[in-house]
Amino acid sequence: MSTQIEQQETESESEQEAESAVESPGDRRRAEKQQRLDEQKQAEREESTLDDEETIRLKVFRYDPEVEGKQEPRFDDFLVPFHKGMTILDALIYARDQYDSSLTFRHSCRQAVCGSDALFVNGRQRLGCKTQIADLETPVRIEPLPHQEVVKDLVVDMEHFYDQMEAVEPYFDADELPENELEEQRQSRENREKVKMSTRCIWCGACMSSCNIAAGDNEYLGPAAINKAYRFAMDEREGADRKQERLRIIEQEHGVWRCQTMFSCTEVCPKDIPLTEHIQELKREAVKNNLKFW
Repeated sequence: MSTQIEQQETESESEQEAESAVESPGDRRRAEKQQRLDEQKQAEREESTLDDEETIRLKVFRYDPEVEGKQEPRFDDFLVPFHKGMTILDALIYARDQYDSSLTFRHSCRQAVCGSDALFVNGRQRLGCKTQIADLETPVRIEPLPHQEVVKDLVVDMEHFYDQMEAVEPYFDADELPENELEEQRQSRENREKVKMSTRCIWCGACMSSCNIAAGDNEYLGPAAINKAYRFAMDEREGADRKQERLRIIEQEHGVWRCQTMFSCTEVCPKDIPLTEHIQELKREAVKNNLKFW
């Protein structure tokens, strides 16, 4: 008898537990409300963490002629976490990887050697991989190089710049070569020092972009090309006849005489090449080359 009573009590308790396990509409509403509150608190904690972390705001030029809705140039804002030693290139890579994978810009070596990431940052031509965020005023405004056709976002067409560089025929043509094919063409220390700075050009195009003359005269050789001509014309190993030909190239109407000595190219050169001085020296060489004493 007692066993039956115990069994009935157990069944009754099980029924009560089953009834309590059924969630009422009120319970569901309270649970959903609590979940929303928990999510809101989590979002607030994350936002507070972001506010505590030092960030930098980028205003990046955007343009894509092949996508409808992006054919009108605009600026997009990106909030990027800042860390010591951060460069413009670092910030752009973060913005591309974390926010918008369609953000387009050129970069390669990240060591100021390839010259592929020249940009217009806060109103000045700079290399993205060399420019420290800490040295700039915020927000940081990043645009493609001026005076060049924009292909997409921060990428410009460099074909004309390369054509001008090739126009000065940037290669050696010595009158005589060493008799022994394993013997080097020797250069004096003094002459090497003279042309040393001109050899540092990385073909980034920053100087050409900063030049007002190049902006108005599409045929002007430009400071980079003239500097390349200087590098060979002033090299003592250059053949005499070849030097005369090179001087004739750079003293043409759209050559060295178009330079108005504004020093803008020298100021923006990321390799500190004295471009304006080299152009002036080639002017003097051109004058001496044309002097006749008879």
